[in-house]
Parts: sequence; C-alpha cells; structure tokens
Amino acid sequence: MAVATDAAVLVGLGAERNLPVVRLAALEAAAHGRSLRLLHAFNWTAALEAPSIAGPRADAEELIARAAEIANEVEPGLPVSGEIVEGAPVATLLRHSESAFLLAVGDGGMATCGDCVPAEAPAVQVAARAGCPVLVVRREPPPQGPVLVGVDGSDSSQAALEWAFDCAARRAARLLAVRVVEPEEGAGDPGLLVGLVGRSSRRFPSVATECHTIHGDPGAVLVEQSRSAQLALVAARGDEPWRGMLGAVSQALLYHSPAPLIVVRGLREVPTDGRNASIARDQRP
Repeated sequence: MAVATDAAVLVGLGAERNLPVVRLAALEAAAHGRSLRLLHAFNWTAALEAPSIAGPRADAEELIARAAEIANEVEPGLPVSGEIVEGAPVATLLRHSESAFLLAVGDGGMATCGDCVPAEAPAVQVAARAGCPVLVVRREPPPQGPVLVGVDGSDSSQAALEWAFDCAARRAARLLAVRVVEPEEGAGDPGLLVGLVGRSSRRFPSVATECHTIHGDPGAVLVEQSRSAQLALVAARGDEPWRGMLGAVSQALLYHSPAPLIVVRGLREVPTDGRNASIARDQRP
C-alpha cells in the first residue's frame, strides 16, 4: 500500500500534558513538507458520567484549539487540521495511522518510571502496531545533539538508517550510527557499519556522520548513547523477527531513552534524497 505524498503527520491528543508532542510534531511536519493533523478520541463513557455531556465535549474542542495554536506558534503557516473522533484512543490511532506519514504520541512518562512500564501502555501499543513510523515524544526537551540510529545489518535497520539520514539532513544535524555487538558474538565484521553508512551517505552528502561499533548489551548501550541525542531512531524489530511486534532493542529505547524516539515500521522504502518522497508500506495480509 502506498501512502499519498500529501499524507499528514498525525498527532494523538489525549490530555493537556500531550501538548509538548504538538511542538515536536509541528517541527517534523514542517521539515518534511507535510501538514499536521490533530486527532482526539472522544470518551463517551466518561462524558456520560459527567454532570453534562457538553462539558467534556467543550474540553475536547478546547484541547484541539490550543494544540492548533501551539503548532502555528512553532511553525507559522503550517497547515493544521483537528478532529474529534469517537472511539478508544489506541484503536483510533492505529486505524488512522494506516494513511499517515508519521504518528506522534507522548510517552506517558515511561522514560522516567524505571521498570514499571506496562505492555498495555498506549505508547507501547501504538509503537508496536501502527501502520507508519511512530514518534514517541518525551516530556523534557532533548539536547541539541546528534541524530542517533541503531544499526544491526538487518533490512529493517537499513530502512531506519536511511530514515535517520533524512532526519539529520532536514535538521542540519550530525548523524551518529551505532552498531552494538554482544560479547558472545566476538569481534564481528568491523567494516559492516562503515559500509552500510557509506552507501547511504552518498545520497545525503551534506550530513556529517560518525560510526561506532561497541561491545555490550544493545539496548543498554543505545539507551546510554541516546542521552546526548536530539533524536533516536530504531527499527521496530531489527534482526529479531521472532520477537513479535517490537524487538528487545526497540523496547529498551522506547521504555528508557530520554530522547524522542522514532520507531521505524511499516516501510519498504524511505526518502533517499532529503526531499519529499512517497513512502511505500509493508505488504500486510
């Protein structure tokens, strides 16, 4: 399935604390030449329990209006639309992600809550099942560091690498590519990462790159590397298709990285020249 070249950056709005997501999503939409679409799933159960249905509905409309104001403060002139949709938040976002360029959600504070992240947390469910790449935004703003990407040599990590190059080019940022080799795997191929990065870099000559192959636990190493990154990217599963919808490394970054994270999923092709490009989705049964 191909996504239209005018597919929007979709933002899941759940509460007032989600508004930092709007700021980063607006920047992403403007950088990629996309419009911004604000989506709020309206909870009828909660509305019926309120003294008046009009109150929760008015609150939802105010949330959309405030989010649109923030988006236009960040990126004046950015096309912004808002919609209130009846339904469960996760199911609604998953349905609309099939036609989105990128889906942005808040992390619910998971990056600061240690080991208490439940598998049913909305950000986890969306990152695991969305039909497009998912941007998970943290509550604290990131430093102005490099764009970090984890590379393991798999086809899906190659897609994440090229998406990371595109993000770095649009941000005029340095790209930090990291391959982590677990101790029991030995030295591995020292030229693998350099070769992969070199092939992609030809399409993004303006991006300064840095490559590191590090021994250790992949999740722990990438979380540590992400502490100085303005954005981290990882494939949803990398070379672990048997793990299901999210691999161990993407889970570690999703749960514990302080940096905003793009979980790259749903792609067969990515932008290859720093300009707008049509994105093709994985074929699904």
